[in-house]
Amino acid sequence: MQINKVNNNKVTFTNADTIGLGLKAASKIVAIQEGGAGLSNIRFIQDSATGLIPKAVFARSKTDLGENTFLELSESVLVYYCPAILGEGIFRKLYSKKLSNDLKSKVSIPAKDLLKNGKVLENKKLMPVKAALALSAFAIPLIEFTLNYFKNLMTLKVFKQSNFENIANLDKNKKEDIKQAQKVEDSAKKNIKRAAGIYAGCLALSALLLKKGDGSKFLQNISELIVAPGSKLFKKNQKKADFVNKYFSLDFADNNGKLALSKGQLTSCVLVGGAGYFGASKDRGKQNFLETLFRYPLVGFYIICGNELLEKGFRKLLYKSGKCTDLINEKLEVPELKDLKDIAKQKGGNFDQVYKKLLKEKVFIAGIPLLFGIGVMGFFIAGSSNLFTKFRYNRDMKKQENQTFQFVKSSNPVQFQAQHQSKLKFNV
Repeated sequence: MQINKVNNNKVTFTNADTIGLGLKAASKIVAIQEGGAGLSNIRFIQDSATGLIPKAVFARSKTDLGENTFLELSESVLVYYCPAILGEGIFRKLYSKKLSNDLKSKVSIPAKDLLKNGKVLENKKLMPVKAALALSAFAIPLIEFTLNYFKNLMTLKVFKQSNFENIANLDKNKKEDIKQAQKVEDSAKKNIKRAAGIYAGCLALSALLLKKGDGSKFLQNISELIVAPGSKLFKKNQKKADFVNKYFSLDFADNNGKLALSKGQLTSCVLVGGAGYFGASKDRGKQNFLETLFRYPLVGFYIICGNELLEKGFRKLLYKSGKCTDLINEKLEVPELKDLKDIAKQKGGNFDQVYKKLLKEKVFIAGIPLLFGIGVMGFFIAGSSNLFTKFRYNRDMKKQENQTFQFVKSSNPVQFQAQHQSKLKFNV
């Protein structure tokens, strides 16, 4: 790409395409990360890379591969795309019918920002609508909760298995227990119905908020607790308020005037979905529960805030070591990909070289945390959890054999001594 001056003193560029295919591909991933779908697109890519691919590589059986593929893909689509579909595509139009055109455009503004503007009359009308939207979108974490029970039912019907020791290929000779299979099925159906009942309650409360929320102080308080819990509970502590609003508000994020997945909604999916993970795994046996207990807290923390903390820590390390200082400022802020050309122009010199250098730094800053997530949070946790599960199972089997050995010895010492002596003779 060369810089050419024209008569009107504007600068144009002739594309000689010197960036290279690898850098182009990496920059496209960064572009998705900064694109127009909130957290959705990049989170979907991250989850597929850190969740599905490692589990597929370390699959212990066809059943294990099948249910992990079902679970990872369905929950990624559910969590990262359905909130915007429900909020923006369905419920926003339905719930904001009574609002003026001016207020309709403000529905996407975060509740915490609306409360700061001090417009009490506007907020009285907006807060119940925003809370109703949040409650209606609570279908997402509730469905996330049921996915593990649907997975258990799918494995029962398709693969005819309910015992995790068979699914994980720990015991190659163990037969399926009909009673356990029935227990897994009954538990799954009960919890799916329970989630449906809770969502019916959410819709009922949404209807009440829409009908009487603007005229009831009690319902106003309920609305604020749903969409701006930090602002409501910590009015005198801004730091705590910001933290609680960020991670525990059910309010949508604002994506250029449209409703999008927020960090708080993501947290609710991890926490509510976690209850389903643990409950469904417990139904299938001790080893499934212990494997979930090892893996889920680490993955859940990474999904909620681990990647963000990693990115900030990496930027801080680079800034302190004097690396990538063309892009990282003292506040650890990094310009977006679309701004790099303007920065390259301002720096002067050979545009090709300057822009390529900036692009490499941008990809490096964004790419290392992503690769860490794939390598450590994906492959390492998937592989190590499988190894620990096999280790625990073998240890438990050995312990059971020792207990049986001691029981035979204590209950019939004469028989045990005869058997023991015959083994000694045979070994000699």
